[in-house]
Amino acid sequence: MNSKNIIENKILEIIHNLYQIQVDKVEVQQNKSEFEGDFTFVTFPLVKHLKKNPDQIAVELGDALVIQTDFVESYKVVKGFLNLTIRNSFFLDSFKTAKENFDLKESKDETVMIEYSSPNTNKPLHLGHIRNNLLGYSVAEILKEDGYNVIKTQIINDRGIHICKSMLAWKNSGTNDTPESTHLKGDKLVGNYYVAFDKTYKKEIADLISEGYDEDTAKKQAPSIQEAQKMLLDWEKGDETVRNLWTEMNSWVYAGFAETYKRLGVDFDQIQYESNTYLLGKDLIQKGLINGSLYRKEDGSVWCDLSEEGLDHKLLLRGDGTSVYMTQDLGTAVQRFEENNIQKLIYTVGNEQDYHFDVLIKILRKLGYTWAENLYHLSYGMVELPAGKMKSREGTVVDADDLMQEMYVTAKEKAQELGKLETLSEAEKEKSYETVGLGALKYFMLKVDPKKKMLFNPAESIDFSGNTGPFIQYTYARIQSLLTKAEYKEKSIEAYEMNSSEKELVMNLANFKEVISRAAETLSPALVANYIYEVVKSYNSFYQNNPILSQEDETTKNFRLELSNLTGKTIKKGLELLGIGTVNRM
Repeated sequence: MNSKNIIENKILEIIHNLYQIQVDKVEVQQNKSEFEGDFTFVTFPLVKHLKKNPDQIAVELGDALVIQTDFVESYKVVKGFLNLTIRNSFFLDSFKTAKENFDLKESKDETVMIEYSSPNTNKPLHLGHIRNNLLGYSVAEILKEDGYNVIKTQIINDRGIHICKSMLAWKNSGTNDTPESTHLKGDKLVGNYYVAFDKTYKKEIADLISEGYDEDTAKKQAPSIQEAQKMLLDWEKGDETVRNLWTEMNSWVYAGFAETYKRLGVDFDQIQYESNTYLLGKDLIQKGLINGSLYRKEDGSVWCDLSEEGLDHKLLLRGDGTSVYMTQDLGTAVQRFEENNIQKLIYTVGNEQDYHFDVLIKILRKLGYTWAENLYHLSYGMVELPAGKMKSREGTVVDADDLMQEMYVTAKEKAQELGKLETLSEAEKEKSYETVGLGALKYFMLKVDPKKKMLFNPAESIDFSGNTGPFIQYTYARIQSLLTKAEYKEKSIEAYEMNSSEKELVMNLANFKEVISRAAETLSPALVANYIYEVVKSYNSFYQNNPILSQEDETTKNFRLELSNLTGKTIKKGLELLGIGTVNRM
């Protein structure tokens, strides 16, 4: 429990004892150093319960807090706001607790599986995948820090008509191109053929329309799409030639994905492939038919009636016996719970799939799986660029590799322009450009609440001031430089009278564990990102107004070094939870 919680719990206790009413929750706000008092409690929400003037309530609570606690020194009431001045010993105890408990984790004895990335093997990863991967990875790290066991997984969509399109375009090109012969990453080579197929397909549609076909018929009769559909049927029948080409081209893509994941800094504990899971769920359909939770139509198709749940009837099996995506997702969910002993399953998928996951959970519940309540769709908004939306088939996506390289180059140019990193060796500079560039990208992506769609601006993200990754990394480097110059060694601080900026920083640092818990509960890395920014702002204010190395009083100097060290550790850990690295010199 942090210091803020201690004050809130005491207020709840006093409200209950003083007024004989039960209030579930109160919230005190930490004051900035320029305001009077250390914390503020707003009494207005209690007025309707107590039928009293807000100032009167504040005085009664203030008196009780001064008498009944050893940490409230005094109070002042300003128009219903109860401003509390807290004893110095309380802040010192908070600082000691934050130091001692920094590396402690309370095990939740609960396993959570989180799925993210899950790309198609017909194209390289793009900007949208970057937000998905960074979000999924960061949530996994935050859950681990909060004491959960975590399994990071992805299911690669490696089969279907979209894969056959790339295969067909490659086959018809007659070039026998490979990643080695073209000096291209395998995922990019295959993606180029996906775009090539679309160009051919569109030309065929236009030609058929000019011959008098309507658009819908032209789309179905175009030779390319018919040939791709035949290839998919051949794949499903196990045709050796098609399967061999599929295996080879997918291997190129997997190698390409691996490079991208490595540079992006994300990883997985498990990987599943749709080619192995697409038949899952058919057994569930039979069970559902037997117990009456599903029904069959005259054409042989199988459906689930969700009208009582406020939805309509959902197709689960076509009349020809082939499954739909929902069927596969049902089977995969059951398999994951049966094989991994998990208590929660989180899907990191864009908000265009909100309805799909609502249906998935309701069908599983109808089939009798009580753990369906523990499925959660981590729905996030789409990423757009100043130029607008992206389209894979037209080749207008922002490639993930290209974007990471652009961030590296931008960081390098910006650092050279500002004269930063000049004291480093060339190897150290290169590593720093990469760390700062990708840190800028990741922080910009993760500081936005996942539910909101976002506009990504590379130039804005790389700024060395404001709410950006480089600004936070720069503050961390400043702290490391300070500690190095001071030849810092950890010391125990038993007594020290803090000033207002020191108190503010201590209380920010004391909130770290609570922020992690809230981020884990809400699955929002944005809480961690913006918390770190607040800590950095608080530290910079403290740093500018409090001499450290030139401080003659040893106790004061030692305390400020200890405070700087804990701040650095907090920034580093917070950035690690976002998948962001640090540099010691900038």
